[in-house]
Amino acid sequence: MTEFHAGQFDIAVIGAGHAGIEAALAAARLGMETIVFTINLDAAGNMPCNPAIGGTGKGHLVRELDALGGEMAKAADACCIQYRLLNKGKGPAVWSLRAQADRRRYQEYMKHALERQEHLTVRQGEVTEVRTENGAVSAVVLSTGAVFSVRAVILATGTYLTGRTIVGECVEDSGPDGMHPARRLTDSLLELGLPLRRFKTGTPPRVNARTVDFDEMEIQYGDKLPVPFSYSTKAPPENKAVCYLTWTTEETLRIVRENLDRAPMYSGVIEGVGPRYCPSFETKVVRFPDKLRHQLFVEPMGLDTEELYIQGFSSSMPEEVQVRMLHSVPGLRHAVMTRPAYAIEYDCIDPLALRPTLEVKAVPGLYGAGQFNGSSGYEEAAVQGFCAGVNAARKLRGQSDFILSRSESYIGTLIDDLVTKGTNEPYRMMTSRSEYRLLLRQDNADLRLTRRGYDIGLVPEERLNEVEKKYAAVDREIARLTHTGVAPSPALTALLAEKGTSDAPDGCSLIALLRRPQLTYADLAPFDPDRPDLPADAAEQVEISVKYAGYIQRQRKQVEDFRKMESRRLPPDLDYDSIQGLRLEAREKLSAVRPADLGQASRISGVSPADLTALMIWLERQPAAPIYGEKTHHAPPHETKGSTAP
Repeated sequence: MTEFHAGQFDIAVIGAGHAGIEAALAAARLGMETIVFTINLDAAGNMPCNPAIGGTGKGHLVRELDALGGEMAKAADACCIQYRLLNKGKGPAVWSLRAQADRRRYQEYMKHALERQEHLTVRQGEVTEVRTENGAVSAVVLSTGAVFSVRAVILATGTYLTGRTIVGECVEDSGPDGMHPARRLTDSLLELGLPLRRFKTGTPPRVNARTVDFDEMEIQYGDKLPVPFSYSTKAPPENKAVCYLTWTTEETLRIVRENLDRAPMYSGVIEGVGPRYCPSFETKVVRFPDKLRHQLFVEPMGLDTEELYIQGFSSSMPEEVQVRMLHSVPGLRHAVMTRPAYAIEYDCIDPLALRPTLEVKAVPGLYGAGQFNGSSGYEEAAVQGFCAGVNAARKLRGQSDFILSRSESYIGTLIDDLVTKGTNEPYRMMTSRSEYRLLLRQDNADLRLTRRGYDIGLVPEERLNEVEKKYAAVDREIARLTHTGVAPSPALTALLAEKGTSDAPDGCSLIALLRRPQLTYADLAPFDPDRPDLPADAAEQVEISVKYAGYIQRQRKQVEDFRKMESRRLPPDLDYDSIQGLRLEAREKLSAVRPADLGQASRISGVSPADLTALMIWLERQPAAPIYGEKTHHAPPHETKGSTAP
């Protein structure tokens, strides 16, 4: 192949999926001359799995990304057709927004966002090689022979890297949706010394809506008052579609069990490790043998298509078995399958090879993001892409690392889990992964992270001012409720009786009433004539802040203790073999991960409390040392001394 010099850029992004899009936009918005490569330009922002944004834990990531200046939330609000707030019957820590997207509209939105972004070039082409000079990234090479000189590369390859799709006995070298894979890049990455592994994910079948009997299913409406993803979306989104719920049957289970010998998951055809929390249907049947039926959600692919997605029916069974499985389900007994389900295997990196900035430790200037880093999910990919793009840009500018702590964000939790603990399966975000989830709610992501986005240059000052005004109003209202009393009255007695809570015969403050779990902020309006006209999101913050004040304060104390551990920095070149008292396993793990501080060291598998004590003794014996890197925690604008808001 004849090579030729095709251009020079600061940053190259390989892949235009959810990770690549956010990486490219962030880098370009920070002034870096950026180029993003994709195998198929029309597939930018593709949703090969479920066309939905958010979900449990994932909605938190989207909100946080929006607060930092990312694009996904805005795209979701422009393209989603049904919104539902999950877990509303539980506490606010686990409320998670999920919305069904119009797949094609979302792709068009993201493609256009890339095309119109200044400092960003969009290029269709397959990258086959990443080159280095003096150990650092220097260029990328396309299959056509085009060579682009670059100073940094972000690998956002999704499931394309040596992709292989599997439908029963039919195994093909392929990316998602029948697109060709990136086969040659793997060899280049192996030559650079990257520790690659094989993971797997899967998709369910699609069916034609004309052939579905919806009368046999339970309709699933969107929320009456939909909540948008983006804080910049002022008008409430509109529900334009409905979803449906159905259940598998004992016949479905019988069909799967009778054909397990043909299942690639169990015949040895599939080599990659699949996601534990989103298994194939045949895995569900094997793993839960006593369960007689499983939920299936029938969801639209968009407004201008009759295709429906059968969520919960992921499979790699032979196509004819899949058809029989479909026809055993109420509402789908005559369904015509438009696309069979398939499993897909792909190459990815062991994330322990990454720094917290998502830069590959062994190759300066090379970053990973998304499924390449061992995660699963559009949302997990997007936030990693954003962080990789920001860090690549900041490094080229000679600025400090952009690292979010797990005490201030789910994004920080996600990245810390990957680079500190590693993962042996595709990593999925869940609220249970955060030890600070009452503080890290999706409703207060703007409070926690808008200033961080402003500080790095991706949030305009006007947006920061809006957030500061909002939470100043929240603080004022909490103070007012504290000092405003309500007199006893028959109306108050009747309300309290109706709500199932005790009477207040001597009257009390409004805040005392609001602390009662049976009462809402709206319930108090008839007894509060001087109430200010607060926006709905500010009123929600008032109510959550008051009701959970004790728990919030307790978690803030935990964060303070955590940050003390984080403040004990560890030199990046520390010789752990020289530290007395460290066990052999701890020395090996610490040397591999290279933790930035004691907090990160404490989360490494194989590092015991005794090992931490040995590290602390070593640190205390050292002379005053310089600060290694920069890791600043920004207090949210309203978290001042004496504030009662979370």
